[in-house]
Amino acid sequence: MLKINGHEINDIIDYRYHSAASRLLLEFDGADDKRKIAAVRKRHDADLGLEFETYLMDKQRSCMNKCIFCFIDQLPKGMRETLYYKDDDVRLSFLQGNYVTLTNLRRSDIERIIKLRISPINVSVHTLDPELRSTMLGNQNGLLGVKRLAILAKAGIMLNCQIVCCPGINDGMELDRTMRRLMKLGRSIHSVSIVPVGLTKHRQGLTPLRPFDCRLALKTIMQTERFGRKCLKERGSRVFYCADELYLTAGLKLPPHGYYENYPQLENGVGMMRLFITEFEARCSQLERDRDSGKLCKSAGSGEPFSVVTGEAAAKFLAVLLRKAQKRFDNISGKVYAIHNDFFGNSVTVSGLVTGRDILKQLKGKKLGSRLLIAQNMLRSGDDVFLDDMTVSRLSESLGVQIEVVKQNGADLLNAFLGG
Repeated sequence: MLKINGHEINDIIDYRYHSAASRLLLEFDGADDKRKIAAVRKRHDADLGLEFETYLMDKQRSCMNKCIFCFIDQLPKGMRETLYYKDDDVRLSFLQGNYVTLTNLRRSDIERIIKLRISPINVSVHTLDPELRSTMLGNQNGLLGVKRLAILAKAGIMLNCQIVCCPGINDGMELDRTMRRLMKLGRSIHSVSIVPVGLTKHRQGLTPLRPFDCRLALKTIMQTERFGRKCLKERGSRVFYCADELYLTAGLKLPPHGYYENYPQLENGVGMMRLFITEFEARCSQLERDRDSGKLCKSAGSGEPFSVVTGEAAAKFLAVLLRKAQKRFDNISGKVYAIHNDFFGNSVTVSGLVTGRDILKQLKGKKLGSRLLIAQNMLRSGDDVFLDDMTVSRLSESLGVQIEVVKQNGADLLNAFLGG
């Protein structure tokens, strides 16, 4: 593909933008290497249906940074090669929600983002102090990224930002300064998540970092919520949110459903557990109405015992949901197992980083019932493979139990409790 309506096509962004029109003049190289022209009429915004050799139509941009907190640098050796690839491609930020640092963008890239209104873009900010940002990113272009962020904000490009908070480095007063400066960039800053640094046991030779404790998590939440209340008063939106993990570390209850507005940073672990609980309770209420009206059997559950496996962070929440389901519906017999993360280390507690090897080691010989429920986010996207390359079928065979993959949705979890 060379041109659409006279516009050069360099990648998937150009292609999608210029192919939206209802009348198109396509210019391309044919199989015989001869340039060809094709006129096309279609509905506006309808997809042409073309497939390209690569998703982006050209080479993906890799990360040039050496972040002191990079999770990929903390992976053990011997995992599949794709897990070690670091991307920092602004096009994938727009298309798939990846976070980028803006340190590898040319002026022409910024101009195209503004011209084509490529929005929203997810940006890893961490700090707006140029020197500190360069240190945290391990890249002297930290200042360039700060300037690019300000240009995009001024142009009205919607920006979702994240701050990976490292105790003793960009927390405390520095976090205050960062949030204050982000507020000054105006309404283009759509949301900002404060995420605790993730540390594995595989940090040999890397910058010494310490995890959040209860006291620091509480302090950070109070800081963030103070800025959130100010934004809510001045802009009608909270803007600043802490990841669920900070609330769990601080031992606090999760904020209510309305706190998260439209959940702008769900993929970053902000409000994920609250939304999950809300979906679960809504499904409970719906099924109770169906039962009372005769659409659902009085004994809703299948009665067959089952088990649920999750990370240590979510275990108590799933146990509470299981007890609620058992009180509201008959014939539900289940048990929740929290998996300690030996693979990555005891500071990693989220379910998305639970490996098949740890599940097998810790559940071997346990009474698991007829089914073992696992969360879909434990597996590689679109596949049945855990992070340690163990397959679902191999785990099922080794444990001698049927494994049922449950979507990251509270309603689907209740359906699974009930046996479908």
